[in-house]
Amino acid sequence: MPTQAKAAVIDEITDRFQNSSAAVLTEYRGLTVAQLTQLRRSLGAGSSYAVVKNTLTKRAADSVGFSDLGPLLNGPTAIAFIEGDPVEAAKVIRDFARANPMLVVKGGVVDGRTVDASEVTRLADVEPREVLLAKLAGAMKGNLTKAAGLFQAPLSQMARLAEALKEKKPAEAAAPEAPAAEAPAADDSAAADTTTPETDTAAADAASDD
Repeated sequence: MPTQAKAAVIDEITDRFQNSSAAVLTEYRGLTVAQLTQLRRSLGAGSSYAVVKNTLTKRAADSVGFSDLGPLLNGPTAIAFIEGDPVEAAKVIRDFARANPMLVVKGGVVDGRTVDASEVTRLADVEPREVLLAKLAGAMKGNLTKAAGLFQAPLSQMARLAEALKEKKPAEAAAPEAPAAEAPAADDSAAADTTTPETDTAAADAASDD
């Protein structure tokens, strides 16, 4: 590959690392073009899944401070660059890997931090926003021990909960308040105060060779 073309590829991968909410590195050896296309489409609009050159990807990763990815960049490698919710993308990749064991998750980057394969799996196990909100509401109504247990959850789950609460607050603020009821007057001179205080396999393998 000409030097200019290599530089363009490095720039593109660097840009994706910088502007994606997550990047998941996988080994795709043995998967067909149809299967890879299915995974790419399942990730949703804005996200991508593509075979990459290990040497060029390593240079891009080094340039943005993700040198820890170096050991993962060997063998046939394809990267899912995620736009949007990393949790939902992790679930898609996990479910696809269960149905297609040839896909192997190596690790990746989530919110600017490098993670291993087990952390990607844990991210996929984070519960939906509605479930987290219900659990928080229940903990607040219960005792302090239950609330403390919720706040000891993994950071990825708490970050998702915080985002859910941030989305919920404006909606509640927009809801009209019920009119305050007047309290009965204590006597004729006083009244109560009502104020209420988110390739064919062989071709693909060849594409990823250094």
